[in-house]
Amino acid sequence: MLTQSEVAIQFRKLIEEQRISSVYQPIVSLQDGQVMGYEALTRGPVDGPFHSPLAMFQYAEMQGELYRLESLAREKAIQGSILEHGQQMLFINISSHVLEDPSFIPGKTLEILQKYGLRPSNVVFEITERSSIEDFTLAKKILAHYRTQGYRIAIDDAGAGYSSLQAIAELQPDFIKIDRSLIENIHVNKVKAYILETFVTFAQKMNISLIAEGIELVEELAKVTQMGVHYAQGFLLGRPSTATATVQDTYKMTIWQHRNVQGGTMTWHIGELKAPVGVFHTKVQISEIAEFFKRNQEAVGVVIVHDDEPRGLMMRERLFQHLAGQYAYSLYWNRTIDSVMDASPLIVDELTPVEQVSQLATSRAIHHLYDLVIITSKGKMAGAASIRAILESITNVKMESARVANPLTGLPGNLQINRELNKRITARVPFHVIYADLDYFKWYNDRFGFQKGDQLIQYMADLMQQAIAFYGTPTDFVGHVGGDDFIAISSSLSPKRLCEEIIHRFEDGVRMFYEGEEWEYVVDRGGQQVKSEGVTVSLSLVICSCESPISLDYISQTAAGLKKKAKAHQGSIYCFQTIG
Repeated sequence: MLTQSEVAIQFRKLIEEQRISSVYQPIVSLQDGQVMGYEALTRGPVDGPFHSPLAMFQYAEMQGELYRLESLAREKAIQGSILEHGQQMLFINISSHVLEDPSFIPGKTLEILQKYGLRPSNVVFEITERSSIEDFTLAKKILAHYRTQGYRIAIDDAGAGYSSLQAIAELQPDFIKIDRSLIENIHVNKVKAYILETFVTFAQKMNISLIAEGIELVEELAKVTQMGVHYAQGFLLGRPSTATATVQDTYKMTIWQHRNVQGGTMTWHIGELKAPVGVFHTKVQISEIAEFFKRNQEAVGVVIVHDDEPRGLMMRERLFQHLAGQYAYSLYWNRTIDSVMDASPLIVDELTPVEQVSQLATSRAIHHLYDLVIITSKGKMAGAASIRAILESITNVKMESARVANPLTGLPGNLQINRELNKRITARVPFHVIYADLDYFKWYNDRFGFQKGDQLIQYMADLMQQAIAFYGTPTDFVGHVGGDDFIAISSSLSPKRLCEEIIHRFEDGVRMFYEGEEWEYVVDRGGQQVKSEGVTVSLSLVICSCESPISLDYISQTAAGLKKKAKAHQGSIYCFQTIG
């Protein structure tokens, strides 16, 4: 047992010799199962009294050395960072008491980031709940300074106490981390689920991303994904380590299976709205961009990049405001643009739905409301979109949806189906088409009534979307041709497995529509008795390799032939053919 003086010596050596290290726990997207970032966790020397981070930080706070320890921990976290690309984020813990420490010097972290090749947009400051914030006015002022540089803010341990809720209300963070105490066994605890549902609704209205902490069970992962939480973290997905993380395929599949299904709606992606925009390097002089704006009167803004990755935005009006003062030209003219640009613009991937981008854009601060939205492709600069273009496209989509969607299922109808097929054909990228047709549906409708028939149609629409969510991709499409005919257009790598999943889901649930009745024969459309246990589904799988030209008519003719072939067999079945 060490004496108090020996413990003090050990702590002093720990600080002076920098004997701490960082490990990193992955934070995973609940849309695609990819690692979106890492939380840096501090560890002390294995052979001393401060190996436990809790003991180390508590002792530092008692001795008035919390600022020194956290400064060292931040540098170690940045120094050992394992971020794999520019879109990933590093979550760094910072105590609320440190914000109020007179020694706290804004700007120090930026120096460290530049030293190790990172930028503020990679960093999220995670306000921990070791102690509650006492001076919110000061905290907001300090955090506002960081936000203007491009850093983001997270509140930790939400749901664990009143202080974290007050911090959310006062600081309006970019991320809220839901405490493990609320997540544990949430799949069997309705009260916890109701509380999380409230957080999800609040986060949607405030444009805040939620992170579920402490995920240890597959059932917990499935539940929080299903409820619309954005990200998750926990031992199930990855333990703290010094190596980069890879999420297991089984857990990715759980996420794909339970995430919010959007495949059946008329979803436009922001990439379809991207337009060319002026692009300049971070070290270009302000004078060059001012001259560009003078030559190009229609240009409302330019994107600032480094290695083809967007780093900032400079809007025309804001630049000329900088240059409007009496001595502004002499003060700013020869400076580089990174000194005045907006370092935290809205940057979205080209596959992000337009409606989601609209929500993000319109929830920005009033003075950024009409700023351009920067669009990337695989992290690289792709173009930009104006707020006007985004809002006009949403209006058009809603009008189109109301005009052409099937009134029973709400799925896109034939006009949109043909448009989607033509888009795929023109792109010349491999895809496949699944036509689904219910066998003996007329017999069912006549026997059980049109209301039950409508319910069976809706069931088929739902299971098609669920199967696509399980084995498809985010850009896949489900449409309602009419009656009991449906279509799926997918880029799945396992089209046959997708067909098997549709059949499995149909066979698994169709019996609940029979109300316990049994029969030996059904009646086909020709009025002939056919031996069958009830309604079945026939699938036509047309695999379009796109190695040679194909047409809409060719796809339809192929599908019709496969449908005839499938209907010649008893029971639910799929037939396939490769074309193009």
